[in-house]
Amino acid sequence: MTDPFHIEDEEPQPVIANSVAAGAAGASYLAQLNEAQRDAVEALDGPTLVLAGAGTGKTRVLTTRLAHLLRFRQVRPYEVLAVTFTNKAAREMRERVAGLVGGPAEAIWLGTFHALGARMLRKHAELIGLQSNFTILDTDDQVRLLKQLLEASNIDSKRWPARVMMGVIQRWKDRGLTPDKVTAAEAGDLAGGRLVTLYEEYQERLRILNAADFGDLLLHCLTLFNQNEDVLKEYQQRFRYILVDEYQDTNVAQYLWLRLLAQGHRNIACVGDDDQSIYAWRGAEVGNILRFEEDFPGAKVVRLEQNYRSTAPILAAASALIAHNEGRLGKTLWTEGEGGDPIIVRGLWDGEEEARFISDHIEDLQRRGRDGTPIALQDMAILVRAGFQTREFEERFL
Repeated sequence: MTDPFHIEDEEPQPVIANSVAAGAAGASYLAQLNEAQRDAVEALDGPTLVLAGAGTGKTRVLTTRLAHLLRFRQVRPYEVLAVTFTNKAAREMRERVAGLVGGPAEAIWLGTFHALGARMLRKHAELIGLQSNFTILDTDDQVRLLKQLLEASNIDSKRWPARVMMGVIQRWKDRGLTPDKVTAAEAGDLAGGRLVTLYEEYQERLRILNAADFGDLLLHCLTLFNQNEDVLKEYQQRFRYILVDEYQDTNVAQYLWLRLLAQGHRNIACVGDDDQSIYAWRGAEVGNILRFEEDFPGAKVVRLEQNYRSTAPILAAASALIAHNEGRLGKTLWTEGEGGDPIIVRGLWDGEEEARFISDHIEDLQRRGRDGTPIALQDMAILVRAGFQTREFEERFL
């Protein structure tokens, strides 16, 4: 199968000099930022945490900061590591940076955790028992392989489904736990008390097949760095600047990987929002962002609080609710925009009554609108928390 994480090594690109022309262009893109955004962009040296609330221009700050590094720090593009959570975000970031600085953007080490981990592993594969052309298994292949091991061990796959057991193993990997680090208490009686042994057998089978799964792409990197100090130093010296997006969604393995790499120059900037940490169910650890200042003493913290997306009533309600959270660093979103309709809260008995209330309101808006001006259906929207909640609305509208 093809490797979705393969990235070709780029040729070194020339450094953009801090010339008069570059300075003029720089003044242009910096002028588009508000005071907090500019502070986040220009705080290049040392550890920096950017707390970016929703709608505060986080993407602009990320791309402008990268461009600013290349223009004014005389840093080579391949000395910059930029980490995102999705391939789409990586592509968009590279395109935006290229729009500001041109060709050098192509040489930045920019990608997802998995893509960058795979790139490192292919260069040093033999040190972790693989060949450089190792295959990356998708989820179905992982489950199929574990199911074979369950059957070979005479473990009831109906009571202990391979997909569920694989989910447990992947969570262990997300926490940076190799089989020898999983305690008996943590493993419990999963798979009849044999899941750790199955984890060991699974890893060994992957090595025989010259394969890795998604969790291995960072887990093997941690093993590589911890067992080969020279390799770790190579990357610590290479990456003079590190930039991380959506830091509140990082898991333990990603956190450990970043901490190791950042110990060289300590120029790490993490952008995130502790109020938007919603992926704990898949291993995200909000504590990573909450203890940033402990991990990197002397870190600068910049809060992006000016919102460009929502009205003042929406921001006020959101701030009042999130203020009750105990585990947060704190920020208050605001907007220069005026007006905005007040938020109306209705408590209804069930989904059917909710659909009836909303459909009646929609009909009223369609006929009479506001101030006597009808509102078209295409200008209205219904948002729900989960897809199954649309059923009552669909039946009502039919």
